Amino acid sequence: MKIISFVTLATCIFSCTVFAQSSVSNQRLFDTTGFVPDHYPQRLARFEKEPMTQGAIIFLGNSITEMGDWKTLLSDSNVINRGISGDISYGVLKRLDEIIKRQPKKIFILIGINDIGKDIPDIVIADNIRKMILKLQAGSPNTRIYLQTILPVNPDVKNFPQHYDKQEHVLATNKLLEEVAHEAGVRFVDLHSLFLDQENKMDKKYTVDGLHINKSGYDLWIKFLRDSGCLK
Repeated sequence: MKIISFVTLATCIFSCTVFAQSSVSNQRLFDTTGFVPDHYPQRLARFEKEPMTQGAIIFLGNSITEMGDWKTLLSDSNVINRGISGDISYGVLKRLDEIIKRQPKKIFILIGINDIGKDIPDIVIADNIRKMILKLQAGSPNTRIYLQTILPVNPDVKNFPQHYDKQEHVLATNKLLEEVAHEAGVRFVDLHSLFLDQENKMDKKYTVDGLHINKSGYDLWIKFLRDSGCLK
């Protein structure tokens, strides 16, 4: 059975058995998981004030994306940052309309580590990202979509947030994302391997807290995208 069918079927079964007893309208339980309370609406308000330019490159995701100075990294003042700290896959799904209106030339998606930190199942994360891709393909068919893997973590680094110490879920979700990318016909970008050390953890020289990356990490990321032809 193909993975897209598997993701859909597994999510349906999971929803029926676990979420059916929820009385919060028709939302899944995980969809009610809060984001960063103040920051999330502030970022959305800021996005609404920006000029509605089209044909740009967009980086979409959570804090790891938000913290990237993409305009400087790419030497392109038209690059758009659509990262929101604390965001999860459900949050990205809800804010795709604004991105579709921009009809981007390319979009780089990186989302899922906060889902994992909140114990959202790997199969649900993958299915949400599948839905993102399908919606983008339908609403902005000329956009080239790049699905990036969730980065590794390193719980040995000082100030590491322990609720993200779930490397096995990072690996499992990334495997599902590779299948989703293949079935959807989009470019799969393996950032996870890029940042690994010899112990298969986030290399300490690229991170500030074992979860987020530093300037050297962003430089490595952009170099990899250039070398792999994703930015041509």
